Amino acid sequence: MKVINVVSKESVSEFLNFPKLLFNKDENYIRPLDQDIENVFDSKKNKFFKLGECERFLFKNDEGKTVGKIAVFINKKYKQDQPTGGIGFFDCVDNQEAANFIFDFAKDWLQQKGMEAMDGPINFGERDKFWGLLIEGFSEPLYAMNYNPPYYKSLFENYGFQIYFNQLCFGRKIHDPVARNFLEMHQRISRNENITAKPLQLKSLEKFARDFTSVYNQAWASHGEGKQLTELQTLKMFKTLKPVINEHISWFVYENEKPIAMWMNIPDLNQWIKFFNGKFGILYKLLFLIIKKFSKNKKMVGLVFGIIPEWQRKGIDGFMIWEGTRHFQKTTDFEDYEMQWIGDFNPKMIRIAENLETKVTRKLATYRYLFDETKEFKRQEIL
Repeated sequence: MKVINVVSKESVSEFLNFPKLLFNKDENYIRPLDQDIENVFDSKKNKFFKLGECERFLFKNDEGKTVGKIAVFINKKYKQDQPTGGIGFFDCVDNQEAANFIFDFAKDWLQQKGMEAMDGPINFGERDKFWGLLIEGFSEPLYAMNYNPPYYKSLFENYGFQIYFNQLCFGRKIHDPVARNFLEMHQRISRNENITAKPLQLKSLEKFARDFTSVYNQAWASHGEGKQLTELQTLKMFKTLKPVINEHISWFVYENEKPIAMWMNIPDLNQWIKFFNGKFGILYKLLFLIIKKFSKNKKMVGLVFGIIPEWQRKGIDGFMIWEGTRHFQKTTDFEDYEMQWIGDFNPKMIRIAENLETKVTRKLATYRYLFDETKEFKRQEIL
């Protein structure tokens, strides 16, 4: 097997194009944007290069045909019981011998860096993109979500990888009836004249960024692995999302003028970019605007749902859900709702998803492989 370090223009192109050859008969495959993948490997755009290092490789058989690829990396911010590296952007033909060679290569690379385990497939970055192996629910992936054929599960597990944690996505039909208890919550909370619900408005983006930050930091930042957000960080995120924000589907709840809850949703970008074959240059950006205007997007994605502690378990969730749902049922073309993945180590967030009357739509897994097989394998601790 020949190993090629992906540094040349030709090897980068091969790295990006190889998955398409594997999925050319899979109607559910949506090619990620090339720029989203390349940004991961750009030290000027990916802040994690300040905390670690990353390389990517192609693997060719004796006939010179590409049979697999992988990225291997270490991240000092990725704190685990033992020094643990990562592998990601793995793709391989349905051949265990080829997969074992790739995994062995990654293991050797990481051992030379002092690692004692490897997790994968994960991203050299945050968990919101390209994280996990799809093991159930092989439907069209959400934007920046990993997608792979079913046989990858066997390639990982036959090598010795074990599930570190499962990643669950929850969804529902937009026009399915809302639970009676939600309607009762809405009716009860509506009697309180101090409580109001408002959709996000682009003309007041800075205000809603402040409100989002306030609710998020109270609801989630102190829970588990949550991080405090600054208003500047949130505003930057909102400005990035601005071209795709739909004002009908993100909702905030206030007690007088104090933000106490938020439900942030956006259209699924994959429903538009699936026509682009990974490209997003100037012409494709113009095409995006045209498609966005004239093509009905039928799927919306749940990003964040939060209620400040003093208003939790008091019916605000039902109030906000029915306020938002009855509005966008009438004003949008969305038919399906799906939330970004939630780790099975986070039962609190899973309960919130279930309270939205959702069902598990797909399952991904984060795998771990301990280099010393005599050591005890431990799953991610429950928060």
